[in-house]
Amino acid sequence: MSKKFWNWVKNEEGRTLYFDGYIAEDSWFDDDITPKQFKSELTGTEGNISVWLNSPGGDVFAASQIYTMLKEYKGKVTVKIDGIAASAASVIAMAGSEILMSPVAMMMIHNPSTIISGEESDLQSGIYMLSEVKESIINAYKQKTGLPRNKISKMMDSETWFSAKKAVELGFADKVLYEDTEEETNDGFIFDKVTVTNALMKKIPKAKQTQPITEIGTPHEQLLKRLDLLKY
Repeated sequence: MSKKFWNWVKNEEGRTLYFDGYIAEDSWFDDDITPKQFKSELTGTEGNISVWLNSPGGDVFAASQIYTMLKEYKGKVTVKIDGIAASAASVIAMAGSEILMSPVAMMMIHNPSTIISGEESDLQSGIYMLSEVKESIINAYKQKTGLPRNKISKMMDSETWFSAKKAVELGFADKVLYEDTEEETNDGFIFDKVTVTNALMKKIPKAKQTQPITEIGTPHEQLLKRLDLLKY
């Protein structure tokens, strides 16, 4: 069985589920034990639950199954993002009946990626698989936000980051924690990887950049850590 990446805590208000760190140390693909254990712990007790989320992402199969299990849960699921909900973790967040973000929290969405080896047919199959995975992820975002699929797709292409207020504005979250709704507040912010990278390059005097940086997706170093896992 894979190492548990979640933790349940009972309190006076009910149960709290914590995701703090990488989603799934090992892939849930072809894993019959770990998903069943998570579902058993989720449904073992009735009542509303709170989900505290602080994760950079992880295994897309785990995120997809957890999303579905939380959506199927009979009680109310309140998701609270206290640090970061990036990549696969943002998919899990979309399962909340209500999604709340700390004013200092961030959310990030981007395209799924994997490492594929083999001949041409293997590469073509990999491209098709990634395309289908992306469409399934868009389904979760669209159901929550109501945004057009093409707009969500473009934000994923650009590896887009949202502040808590911008996430609420776009529909990825419902409320900013600890905020007085009657108090006038500043607008949230949104940025993408390419814009930030180009802005930083301009601030380095010795760096000569002849063409704008267009690379997007998961850094090479992170991919090497998960050679056989579909990453998101």
